[in-house]
Amino acid sequence: MSAVFSRLAAILFAACLLFTSQALTTPQRATAAEPGYLMVHFTGEGSTNQQMYLSHSTDGVHWNDLNGGGMVLRSTVGTRGVRDPALVRAPGGDKYWIVATDLCIGCGQSWSDSINNGSRNLVVWESTDLVTWSQPWLLNVAGAIPDGRNAWAPEAIWDPASNDYVLYWATNVPLNGATKHRIFYSHTSDFRSVTTPQTYIERPGSQEIIDTQIIEMPSGVGNYRYVRASGDGQITLEGSNSILGTWTALGNLSGIGLTGSQVEGPMWMKFNGTDKWALYLDQYATGGGYMPVLTTDPSNPAAYQKQTSGSYSMGGTKKRHGWILNLTAAEESRVLARWPNTAANRLQSYNFQDRYVRHANFDVRIDPSVSPAEDSRFRLRPGLAGSGTVSFESVNFPGYFLRHAGFDFQLVHNDGTAQFAADASFRQVAGLADTTWSSFQSYNYPDRYIRHYAYQLRLDPITTATGRSDATFRVTT
Repeated sequence: MSAVFSRLAAILFAACLLFTSQALTTPQRATAAEPGYLMVHFTGEGSTNQQMYLSHSTDGVHWNDLNGGGMVLRSTVGTRGVRDPALVRAPGGDKYWIVATDLCIGCGQSWSDSINNGSRNLVVWESTDLVTWSQPWLLNVAGAIPDGRNAWAPEAIWDPASNDYVLYWATNVPLNGATKHRIFYSHTSDFRSVTTPQTYIERPGSQEIIDTQIIEMPSGVGNYRYVRASGDGQITLEGSNSILGTWTALGNLSGIGLTGSQVEGPMWMKFNGTDKWALYLDQYATGGGYMPVLTTDPSNPAAYQKQTSGSYSMGGTKKRHGWILNLTAAEESRVLARWPNTAANRLQSYNFQDRYVRHANFDVRIDPSVSPAEDSRFRLRPGLAGSGTVSFESVNFPGYFLRHAGFDFQLVHNDGTAQFAADASFRQVAGLADTTWSSFQSYNYPDRYIRHYAYQLRLDPITTATGRSDATFRVTT
């Protein structure tokens, strides 16, 4: 009997090992009711790709682009480009911040410029609901660092020891005339002011470090409360029991063939309902974007497993250095409602059919041969004021809508007020000059319609045949 039990035990043990291996390779959602994950990221170089994009996943390894793959936030400050965002949720869940590098490669700034005389600021947005975001502002973090040349790859984590956030980033402070990026940190409670920067991580000699991200560990997993992964020539792992305490070197991922010459931008994600993690790494050397490496113990370099290309999907856009947030059900509902994959359309004039509604310096008119073409593309969102209305959100200035003020039209950032919602909402009705086209009736001035006059967009009462033609448009791709 003992031999039989021993054989059964061995079979069960082998089955458990096989199940554990399969579960790590292809993680599943713990329950169907659990919410998913939100990734904020940029997509590449140039003024359009170096903005904020969002993607969503239900299982943590298969991602879908939100907003039709279009940007969701655009920086209008500093270099007017942003990279490497961190998405910070307040401990109470009542406030959020996106903090990003102020950098626009290929749109007026070279890598040499950004390394040696780059922006010392970070770009910050704030929200109370994860969907309506403030205008961006600049936060000077590196200006007080002697000979600090830039501010890159910000991250932030709540520190219960100081009851505020530890904000950390990379700054080049040259050593013996050569570039040397170190990680600096400051304390902040609101991402509007920071304490005097202090050195956080400095590698010996000429070794640089740029990207690092910390994750807090649950009790009972590994030997440390916090683990950080850093891009410093390797993907180096370190552990500590306090954010600003002593960190212990744990090893790197060279054992699975991943070094800092191949990948960068480490980005943590914990799978819901289970002690499993993904460390996403940006394959910058080959231009491949992010790939996940899975583990059941982030503090143990030997526990990481590379994934085959067929076991994960990153969606339609390239994902570059960002941040992943485990969503609550309420957050997920709001995010998916705010950024569905609504098609981008143009509004073609009925009586000047070579002209389209476009914004130019935030004024609104109809023009032929619009350049850039994105200035004439809008997403017809469910009306901000509700009641069966529509609102026109700009594709290349997301969060900005067509709004009338004094019966003139401008492209304006949504301030979240009821007045803005009313001014930016319209009822789409049969075209006044041709019922196969469309006209747009004001929500708060129902006797007035969107029309062009001398090619400028206005909100007017319509009483003549010319007015009916001016107020008729085709919604077209």
